Amino acid sequence: MQAESELKGHVGKDPTGVLLTVLHTIERLRAEFLEMPGLRLTAAQVERLCGVEQTICKTALDALVDAQFLRVSADGIYVRVTDVASARRRQAKTEHARLPRERRPPAAS
Repeated sequence: MQAESELKGHVGKDPTGVLLTVLHTIERLRAEFLEMPGLRLTAAQVERLCGVEQTICKTALDALVDAQFLRVSADGIYVRVTDVASARRRQAKTEHARLPRERRPPAAS
């Protein structure tokens, strides 16, 4: 299972089923971020959304960041990595379109 390999080093011995809870949280978060492009959540929002405690939430979010599925901003907002790249491309296109025609770089052929 891919999620288990993402957790390597995040969860030690698992006598109480914490690993299953973390795996479930990872899969839930993947589904939420895939279903809603542009979704932006804080760790506190993830805790409420998934109904998990802070340590489980942090472990799941760290695993998704390590797997390069999510990215965390300096202000603690988690976003999907591909959403960040898409936003940058859209911004570059918008900035290019605002340039007067004579200042635009030549189109690639």
